[in-house]
Amino acid sequence: MTVAEFNQCVENHSDGVYRFILKNIRDDQAAMDIVQDAFEKMWLKFREISVERARSYLFTTAYHRMIDHIRKEKRMDRLDDKIEPQDRYNHHYSDLKVVLDEALQRLPEIQRSLILLRDYEGYSYEEIGKITGLSESQVKVYIFRGRLALKNYLVSIENLV
Repeated sequence: MTVAEFNQCVENHSDGVYRFILKNIRDDQAAMDIVQDAFEKMWLKFREISVERARSYLFTTAYHRMIDHIRKEKRMDRLDDKIEPQDRYNHHYSDLKVVLDEALQRLPEIQRSLILLRDYEGYSYEEIGKITGLSESQVKVYIFRGRLALKNYLVSIENLV
C-alpha cells in the first residue's frame, strides 16, 4: 500500500470504524482514540497490507482494541467497587432509534458487536469470523441469539407504549 492509498483508506473507512466503535462503547472520546490507534497500527504496517484488505484490517484492529478498552474499564469499575443495578426504565418512546439503541445496549457485548458488524457495516459471516476470531457457525449463533433478544425487547408492549 502506498502513502496515497493509506490516505484514501483514512478518507473511506474512518467514519465506518468510528460508528462501529461508538455504537459499542458509547464514549465518543474513547471511540476516537480507538480509531486513531487502529490507523496508527495500520500505518506502521502499511507496506505489508494490501489495499483490498485495509478495511478488514482496520475493523479487526479496532475491534480488538475496543475489547481491550472494555476489559480495562471493567477492571477500573471493580477497583472503584461501583455497583449500579440495571433498573428497568419505564419510558415512553416515540423515537425508534432511541428504543433500538437502548435495546442494543442491553445485549451482551459480543452479540452487540456481531450484530453491528453484520447489520450496520454489512460484513459477511466469514469476514466477521476473521475479525473476531470466532468460527462462522459461532458468529451465526451469536447473531441469531442477539436478534432474537432484540425482537423480544422491541415487541414488548411495555417498551413501545
